[in-house]
Amino acid sequence: MRKKVIFIVASLHILFLLLNCKEKKVSLGGGIHFDKEEDIHYGNDPEQIMDLYLPHENPSKKRAAFIIIHGGGWRSGDKSQLTFFTLSMMQKFPDHIFANINYRPASTTRYAIPNQMEDIKNAAGFLKKKLHYAPQLILLGNSAGGHLSMMYAYHFDPLKNVKSVINIVGPTDLSDEGFKTYEEYSFVEKHLIDPKILPAGIAVNIFSSPVQWITPNIPPTLSYYGKTDRVIPLSQKRILDSVLNKNNVMNESYEFNGGHLDWDKEPNSIFLMEKIEKFLKRVN
Repeated sequence: MRKKVIFIVASLHILFLLLNCKEKKVSLGGGIHFDKEEDIHYGNDPEQIMDLYLPHENPSKKRAAFIIIHGGGWRSGDKSQLTFFTLSMMQKFPDHIFANINYRPASTTRYAIPNQMEDIKNAAGFLKKKLHYAPQLILLGNSAGGHLSMMYAYHFDPLKNVKSVINIVGPTDLSDEGFKTYEEYSFVEKHLIDPKILPAGIAVNIFSSPVQWITPNIPPTLSYYGKTDRVIPLSQKRILDSVLNKNNVMNESYEFNGGHLDWDKEPNSIFLMEKIEKFLKRVN
């Protein structure tokens, strides 16, 4: 009961912070302070912006960094959707850097990949330049953001700067019959991948599936899926688990009670953050 009261008080404090989001310093109680830079550009496109949170104490210390990647079907959404969750994570991981990013949305005239892979790469490059060192990266994304986190870490990160992936309700096998019921599946087939980067003989839904790029050398992965999710079926979790285990990749996966948008609601969000904490300790 005491733990629940503390969390409620902390949540109200975060809500107060959101209402005063123009402040350059974020205080989360318990001596936890972050310096905030809002809507800073990590690229030339107007969509390439991030909210950056740096621990206030000992700013020269080298730290790992979370890159937070929102969902929205690859063509919509905004980093503001994950602001509250990011602040909650900052309470849990006060020694980490947090970059909550926007990326260039896909459209009928702009493909998601490779553009959104380049956005993650540019965000990581921006952090390296600003911090004067290359931080170990933890990619955390939900829905399309979970998919992008896995795709980048598994296939588009040749320098292996990503040390772990937190995948929340992200599609893993786009050729799965269970996923083909997704109402925007035709958009996925036509506009997710630029045909120019497709190797000969490989279909879009194969190339764009994170499970196709799993090898024993990919980063450890934690996944979280809803038992009644009508967008991303549990078959996606089972496929991912199977391929990760087959390749002896360190991984954990959990299910929560609820649908696609219920992962960050209590008690699911509390459970998730506790599992992330234990997982990252295990990784380290």
